[in-house]
Amino acid sequence: MSEQPPSAEIEDAAQQLRSLEPIFHRAETSGSLPGFDSMTAADFWEVGASGRMYSRDDVLEELRQRYADAAYDPLAGLEVSDFVARPAGGDVWLVTYRLRQGERDTRRLSVWRRAGGEWLLLYHQGTLVAEDAD
Repeated sequence: MSEQPPSAEIEDAAQQLRSLEPIFHRAETSGSLPGFDSMTAADFWEVGASGRMYSRDDVLEELRQRYADAAYDPLAGLEVSDFVARPAGGDVWLVTYRLRQGERDTRRLSVWRRAGGEWLLLYHQGTLVAEDAD
């Protein structure tokens, strides 16, 4: 069993990861395709709220389409809550949070790896929250 990092390290990592999430709605990461490209593993993949799997190329194409609209505001109407970052072992971290986008409510999960002081996104998932769920 691996040792937990000291609480100060956990707090620092959580703060860094919080600045990166929600990953697809940050102008400094998703608004810049080279920025997103450099923050995702070559074999990054996602499971969307629909249950569909998306490759890294699929996500990059979606971001290209979003940012082609000059009026697109990546943070408009977003509300993040229940944000938690947990060490998962080694340099891998699990991030969970709830994201409300207008009437759409999802739980999000991201898997990040810290490499050389930089964060690299390995996996992301969004799951719709049912109206009667808490």
